[in-house]
Amino acid sequence: MKTLDRRTIDEFHIPANVLMENAGLRVVEEIEKTWGAVNGKTVTVAAGKGNNGGDGLVVARHLRERSARVNVFLLAPPEQLTGETRANLERYQRQPGQVFVVKDEKLDDLTQTLAQSDLIVDAIFGTGLSAPVEGLAARVIAAINGAGKPVVAVDLPSGIHTDTGQVMGCAVKATVTVTFAAPKRGLLLYPGSDHAGRLKIAEIGIPSALVRQLPASVQWLTAAEVSEGLTRRPLSAHKGTFGHVLVIAGSVGKGGAAAMTSLSALRVGAGLVTLALPVGLDGTLRDRPLEIMTLPLPQTADQSLGPGALEPLLKFAQDKSVAAVGPGLSTHPETAKVVHGLISRLTIPMVIDADGLNVLVGHLDLLKQARAPMVLTPHPGEMARLIGSSTHAVQTDRLGVAADFVKRHPVTLVLKGARTIIADRSGVLTINSTGNPGMATAGTGDVLTGMIAGLIAQGYPPDQAARFGVYLHGLAGDLAATDVGEVGFIAGDLIQRIPAAITKAMGPD
Repeated sequence: MKTLDRRTIDEFHIPANVLMENAGLRVVEEIEKTWGAVNGKTVTVAAGKGNNGGDGLVVARHLRERSARVNVFLLAPPEQLTGETRANLERYQRQPGQVFVVKDEKLDDLTQTLAQSDLIVDAIFGTGLSAPVEGLAARVIAAINGAGKPVVAVDLPSGIHTDTGQVMGCAVKATVTVTFAAPKRGLLLYPGSDHAGRLKIAEIGIPSALVRQLPASVQWLTAAEVSEGLTRRPLSAHKGTFGHVLVIAGSVGKGGAAAMTSLSALRVGAGLVTLALPVGLDGTLRDRPLEIMTLPLPQTADQSLGPGALEPLLKFAQDKSVAAVGPGLSTHPETAKVVHGLISRLTIPMVIDADGLNVLVGHLDLLKQARAPMVLTPHPGEMARLIGSSTHAVQTDRLGVAADFVKRHPVTLVLKGARTIIADRSGVLTINSTGNPGMATAGTGDVLTGMIAGLIAQGYPPDQAARFGVYLHGLAGDLAATDVGEVGFIAGDLIQRIPAAITKAMGPD
């Protein structure tokens, strides 16, 4: 963003004050879209001394021009304000209106004003924050969070690290964040994503050509890429056109995971699905959809796949499109040996999840023996076990963990969670834009496994299938949340909406 700002000013001769003016105006427009006309409403703007504060002062001026009752609180004396921020303070003060400088001894004045406000605008810190927030600024942020009022963050919530999303001591909890030109990583990664609220990306005059020229190792997965990449079905298609998924899953008490993975592969468009499962489960899997074929295999005494299952699986898989391995499989030692053998000997792509990942702990060297592309889909706990770390450490550096793993191992990695990350073999990291907290329920990971496998079966390259699968999975979850609410919708609700998600993503004919 620093490079984009500089090049916009130097090469395209768009002045900094124009960019700041546009930024403030976009925030005001979003306020009106969200809360309606501002005339008569009381809005308090907390502004820092840097460019973020300047954006906030532009917001204050435009709100006042729309007949809002505006209170401006500066976190530094006017003489300390920088460049365009000082200029915008002077523009604001050309019309009658009070500006207050926040001081510790008068913090109660700010607290009282916030309590009487209809809306708060956070313009304290922007992308330049590099040290933990403390002192007066920390107390102001605490007052904003304690006011119980809607908060609009300018560019990003004050206190969130721009690149990592970590809380720098303390941070504003925003209702809406209006960020400029492109999303910042910190807004997409936990815990920054939790502090951002609803994210709006606003254009402020930075030429799109400049954005495209900058090399980006991290991409934001949106509807445009998916819509452009999804292919429509030819009139001459038949079920064989769209591939055959082999699902290797299930053990006693965990047949539901196997069934959900299989059904999801069909719902995303695979032509055929065969579920390979322990022989003892074949007749007892009452929830198995009728459209799913089964391959009963030798089992252990605990009704998980036994060592005699490996050779039949390898033979059956020879003319199949892809294998989905792991949901509900168990970590029985004999079953683990079957998975290890599949990884080193299968010649079709594999999507590995759940217990398929758990039996890889301590055996990651097997990944280098694979004879076909692999997609691994761990949640943070599984990722931590794979790399011998902690869930907290994984969540603290999701991008770094994903990037490091694919450097060391020849796989595509899908690190699930809030803003799922896809790391492909080229080194590009992709952050997904769909999904919601309602998806934190049993079985949704099994659904994703089936969807990615189903897309690979239809001919999408594994890297692309991982991205599209994650996006469509989140979109189906968003449709489910819209229909039934975030609380209480189940994985089956998500599966039902996969076709609708595909239709929405593809757009009109």
